[in-house]
Amino acid sequence: MSLIDDVNRDKLPSHIAIIMDGNGRWAKLKGKPRVFGHQNGANAVRQTIEGAAELGVKYLTLYAFSAENWKRPRMEVEALMTLLVSTIDEELKNLIDNNIHFQVIGNTNLLPDSVKRKINTAITKTSNCNGMTLTLALSYGSRWEILDAVKKIAAEVEQGTMKPQEISEEVFANYLNTANMPDPELLIRTSGELRLSNFLLWQLAYTELYFTEVLWPDFSKEELYKAIVSFQHRERRFGKTTEQL
Repeated sequence: MSLIDDVNRDKLPSHIAIIMDGNGRWAKLKGKPRVFGHQNGANAVRQTIEGAAELGVKYLTLYAFSAENWKRPRMEVEALMTLLVSTIDEELKNLIDNNIHFQVIGNTNLLPDSVKRKINTAITKTSNCNGMTLTLALSYGSRWEILDAVKKIAAEVEQGTMKPQEISEEVFANYLNTANMPDPELLIRTSGELRLSNFLLWQLAYTELYFTEVLWPDFSKEELYKAIVSFQHRERRFGKTTEQL
């Protein structure tokens, strides 16, 4: 029996964020190069997008390439960029057919022109889709994002278009890359690592965290359902007591 039967569709997290980790270790266990793991990880991406959309999740954000990943061996980075272009090409029709809006967060200025062109094409062609919003975090780092927001706000204060006392949490959030979406309610990280790795640090303040030993290429719809069921069995208090809820 599938775990989908245990998912309460009336209590779905509206926004799920995922740190997709373990491609390299998965490949090493099979005696293959790291790129082999990244290639097989694309299938897990496909299953996860389909599973989330089928359930009715409104926002899905995938940590695809971090700001720190640029430090990896040049050949691996180039292979990842090539894989990214081909994956967007292959999945674009499915995104449109399933009414999925595509967007990207991160310091995209650092991406190769070929990747930026594919991203812009996908964003444009799915701009009228109003089902689930799929966000890829590319060349993304939360500290960079927060500093970028601070610089923009500081510039407005300097220009006199904003007063320091006007800066609130809500105002600050509007200067982040994620200004057009709610904070994640559930974060999933695969591969057994127990850290956030500079991902959505501001946005994850009250997010439920779910860590699994499963390596990303082995992540499936069933694993997604398992994470959601775990989320639905938690009590989210946001600083209040159980009695206040």
